[in-house]
Amino acid sequence: MKNVFKPALLLMGALSMAQGAAAQGDAAAGEPLTAVCAACHGADGNSLAPIYPSLAGLGEKYLTKQLQDIKSGERAIPEMTGLLANMSDQDLANVAAFYDSKPAALTGAKEMTVRVNSGADVDALRLGEQLYRYGNPESGVAACTGCHSPTGQGNDPAGYPRLGGQHADYVVKQLESFRDGVRVNDGNEQTMRGVAKHLSNAEIQAVANYIAGLN
Repeated sequence: MKNVFKPALLLMGALSMAQGAAAQGDAAAGEPLTAVCAACHGADGNSLAPIYPSLAGLGEKYLTKQLQDIKSGERAIPEMTGLLANMSDQDLANVAAFYDSKPAALTGAKEMTVRVNSGADVDALRLGEQLYRYGNPESGVAACTGCHSPTGQGNDPAGYPRLGGQHADYVVKQLESFRDGVRVNDGNEQTMRGVAKHLSNAEIQAVANYIAGLN
C-alpha cells in the first residue's frame, strides 16, 4: 500500500503549487451575472445535460480559476467564446461564489461493464472504485482521493474541485482532453495530464461512472 499512496501525495503537492490566489467572491452579487449560464449549467448550477458540467458546490477557488482561464483563452471552450469578455476578475469571483453556494445534485452511477485491454468485460463500478481510491500502481495512476477526498467533495481552500455527483459524460470528456493534450490548464506541473495519459478508455469510463455516484 505504501507505493499506492506515494503518487497520491506527490499529486497533492504538485497541484497545490499549481493553484493561484483567488479573489473573494460575493454570491449575491454573482447571481444576476449567471443568467446567460443557466441554459447549459442550470439556474442553480445543476446541469440537466450530461455534456455540460454541474457547477453547484464545485469549489469557489477552482471555479474562479476556470473562469479566468476560459476568459484568457488558456482553457478553450468554444461554447463560451466571448461570454466572459466583459466580466472583471471580481465578477468572475462573484459568479464562482454564487455557484459554489448551491447544493450539488447527484447524477448517479450506472450498473455497467467495460472491456479492459485484456479483452475481458469487468464490472465498471468495481474498477472505478479501485481507480478512485487506490489508483493503478502498475501504470502509475495516482488515487483520486488524495486531492478530491474519499467522498469526492474536493478541497476548496487548495483549489481541488468537487467530483462527486458530476456527470459521467463530462468527466470522460475532461479526462480524455487531459490525456490527449487538448486541455492544458492544469499548471506547469501538468498533473492531470500526467495522470490521464496512463488511463485506458475503459478506465476512464469506469472511474467517471463511479464518480457520478459518489457523495
